[in-house]
Amino acid sequence: MGEHSARHLRRILRSYLTNWALAEVSDAAELALTELVANVVRHVPGRHCSVLILRAEDGVRVEVADTCPRLPKARSAGPLDDGGRGLALVEAVSDRWGVSPVLGKGGKTVWFECVAKT
Repeated sequence: MGEHSARHLRRILRSYLTNWALAEVSDAAELALTELVANVVRHVPGRHCSVLILRAEDGVRVEVADTCPRLPKARSAGPLDDGGRGLALVEAVSDRWGVSPVLGKGGKTVWFECVAKT
């Protein structure tokens, strides 16, 4: 993952959402994806992950998987802290989110879903 990876992934996500007539969830899904990719860049050794974008029955599901066994934890960031708000943002803009450990291999998948309201 490089510093331009999130921008490229947002374009891909927006393209899928437009094709699936889910443009209404684009802003929220792009922000959540950006935060999950930023977490990989900051916290995963080697900065490698895979991203899966799935059409869900009522919206979109995005999964970001990596090989780091440390599970992310939401934390309370102070007003002057540079970071610590990523998972809070994912929770705020998505309808559902979670973390699934990859058993036997280490690593995890962090996912979120954005539901179309119409």
